[in-house]
Amino acid sequence: MNWPDGHFTLGIDRHIADLKAMFVYAPNTSIKIHPIRFGSGNMTCVTGVMTGTFTQPMPIGDGKFIQPTGKSFSLPMCTVGIWKDGTMIEEYLFWDNQTYMNQLGLGK
Repeated sequence: MNWPDGHFTLGIDRHIADLKAMFVYAPNTSIKIHPIRFGSGNMTCVTGVMTGTFTQPMPIGDGKFIQPTGKSFSLPMCTVGIWKDGTMIEEYLFWDNQTYMNQLGLGK
């Protein structure tokens, strides 16, 4: 998994754990629309709009948290997948982190 912040992880278990940790501060996060879906060969590309509200403390490490701002976000995202034998073996996930932070009330 190639994340929007630039880090890379291996394995579905780590991917699921990262997703759970990421949205602890916005538990209502969802992607309800996928306006573009495209696939060719062993690759797919899907866009969506990720929405949610920053309602819970955001863990930032060392037992520290950013308190919720109550702000909602609506952010375009895109995922590009590479498939083998019906299983996604690599994924690239994109969204604009600066816009995300601004909408959460954390941008500068």
